[in-house]
Amino acid sequence: MLRFGDHVVFRIDGGRIVSRVGRSPDRLAAVEREVAVAQWLKAEEYPAARLVTRAHHPVVIQGHPVTFWEGLSDGDTYATTREMGSLLRRLHDLEPPPILLPPLEPFARVVQRLKRAAIPDATRVFLQSLAEDLSVEYGRLHFELPSGHLHGDFNVGNVLHDAVGHPKVIDLDGFVTGPREWDLVQTAMYYDSFGWHTEAEYNDFVAGYDFDVREWSGYAVLRSVRELLMVTWLAQNAGTNSRAAEEVLKRVESLRSGGSRRDWAPF
Repeated sequence: MLRFGDHVVFRIDGGRIVSRVGRSPDRLAAVEREVAVAQWLKAEEYPAARLVTRAHHPVVIQGHPVTFWEGLSDGDTYATTREMGSLLRRLHDLEPPPILLPPLEPFARVVQRLKRAAIPDATRVFLQSLAEDLSVEYGRLHFELPSGHLHGDFNVGNVLHDAVGHPKVIDLDGFVTGPREWDLVQTAMYYDSFGWHTEAEYNDFVAGYDFDVREWSGYAVLRSVRELLMVTWLAQNAGTNSRAAEEVLKRVESLRSGGSRRDWAPF
């Protein structure tokens, strides 16, 4: 098992195949859309993860949607930030897909995640209140870039090198339509909030995409929304993973106090 979040991700046959299992039956619609997105990107010859089956729908086992993908190298060789910026620009420049993508709704899964999370009631109430406040602020934003199709979760963990060193985009289940700033903000905050990218690496990303989202007036709000989602995503595992539970409490304390995020650990 490689990851346990909204999907459980398994490496099969030494990594030749990767299987993604939807955490719950309500993921089916998103996974069906993921399959359609993968077929569209293949037709466009865009460098992204490829399905190993020709089916137009995921396999459903005991209600859980399951898909099978080509493994990329060892699954841990990440693209450079310049490659990331260039790939994201190329993705955004594609003609709109022949797929009905839903609009971006940043807070849509927060309530469900918090209901599932084994966290103290006071923590749950705080995160719900924070989500309500940020939802109001988000609704007031004026975006600088045009809207269009988005990857939805574009970060260094989702851009891997294949066996011959070519970068490819993975995790295609979050495709939506919305402001392009959404796809840019994670790399920016990984640099300035968490220190997971160096200044040079972030500058390379900006050069690859040709826009610095940190210079946009709404960046701080979008960064706060992303931080909230990072916490609620991890909170789903708090009941079964003590390390995740400790990390959630640490992150929540920094959200409460406005303290540094530099000690947030990647998951």
